[in-house]
Amino acid sequence: MSAGAFHTVGLCSDGTVIAKGANNFGQRNVNFGQCNVDGWTDIVAVSAGGYYTVGLRSDGTVVATGQNGYGQCNVRSWTDIMAVSAGYSHTVGLRSDGTVVATGSNDNDQCNVSGWVDIVEVSAGGNHTVGLRNDGTVMSTGRNTEGQCDVSGWTDIVAVSAGGNHTLGLRSDGTVVSTGSNASGQCNVSSWTDIVAVSAAGAHTVGLRSSGTAVATGWDGYGQCSVGGSNWKDIIMVSAGDYQTVCLCKNGSAVSTGIFGLCTINDWENIRTH
Repeated sequence: MSAGAFHTVGLCSDGTVIAKGANNFGQRNVNFGQCNVDGWTDIVAVSAGGYYTVGLRSDGTVVATGQNGYGQCNVRSWTDIMAVSAGYSHTVGLRSDGTVVATGSNDNDQCNVSGWVDIVEVSAGGNHTVGLRNDGTVMSTGRNTEGQCDVSGWTDIVAVSAGGNHTLGLRSDGTVVSTGSNASGQCNVSSWTDIVAVSAAGAHTVGLRSSGTAVATGWDGYGQCSVGGSNWKDIIMVSAGDYQTVCLCKNGSAVSTGIFGLCTINDWENIRTH
């Protein structure tokens, strides 16, 4: 599953996609169709961005729907892609040879990834992009006004996640490092241990423990950090959106917290678990 700014997307076990949330541009009531995924098939990964959605097909091609004012949905020519990440208004794709492609807004150089090599994971944030190298070091490009790109000293990293104005790195020992804006406490992760996955949103951060429980820190204005309930167990994946947090359980069901319209996914079933 993937949580975006105002919508949530789920990948079903049969390769189809479901979506929930606003299908328009905020309060402007302009239909961009970020939830128009009904016809998608043979999908192996999804990523929800600001007002658009990206899907990766099993043949390495990419589909997209939603707001395209910056060209963030111009992905149909991409091939040999093994991972995708949708930011607020730019999209990044990781090729099987470890190189990276990007499209969309580039006003802060967030799409300047053409020289990247040996990359094993990519993450698109609000206005920056982060890439994990196969040696456990991290690359970044884009807006750095809050220090969200100050990752050059990180080592022993096994996963990365770029948020609105902050960046997370998961170390092999289960601890987490962060950099960037901490105005809402979204970078208060130094005490976390036994973490196996992380997800950064606009102003909050979520972590998955090896026990199948979740932790969260940061802005909690809509309850998006309220992940300690009795139904938050047996979790295998977490995704933080701007106003919601969604989790996938090992039985293929979903749990969520945050703005109601983005979180009415508790009836979702048969969500892909691998």
